[in-house]
Amino acid sequence: MVRNLKESLVQSKKSGAKPVQRVIKKYPNRRLYDTETSSYITLAEVKQLVMNKASFVVRDAKTGDDLTRSILLQVILEEEAGGAPMFTEQVLASIIRFYGQTMQSYMGPYLEKNIQAMAEVQAQLAEKSEGITPEMWSKFMTMQSPMLQGLMGNYVEQSKNVFLQMQEQMQKNTEQVLGAFGIKRP
Repeated sequence: MVRNLKESLVQSKKSGAKPVQRVIKKYPNRRLYDTETSSYITLAEVKQLVMNKASFVVRDAKTGDDLTRSILLQVILEEEAGGAPMFTEQVLASIIRFYGQTMQSYMGPYLEKNIQAMAEVQAQLAEKSEGITPEMWSKFMTMQSPMLQGLMGNYVEQSKNVFLQMQEQMQKNTEQVLGAFGIKRP
């Protein structure tokens, strides 16, 4: 099945056609049906679609409701339960605490921008490390390379800028709310 997913992505790239958003139907029996390959798929195969950056949507087979977020959360849950979790209990508890709070609307974009910045750092690092042998890589990592420091510095700077933008937006929102009640900040 994973081979079929990869083959269809390669064929789409070769043909030069703009990839159409793939539709996966979720049936009441909790099975996922890939309409492109006309076969049932697993959460592991959904993960592979994500890893391949395939465009897809998961729809309820009866109602047509978009269930993509729910399925992606299930993939994350499986990964977290798989023995090498990314999130500590403290991080998960902190995320839960943001729900219903004033900061909830800022947290999603903040995390998204930080993850994008970290992915850019990872891509730059991978690009610069092409052709490096394992021995060279080991030496590179032990030397605390200025390149690595520069990449991480860029990430830290981007993260700081995202936080400052979020803080400015919060101040504007606060002033608007206070202004609605006729209160002005000193």
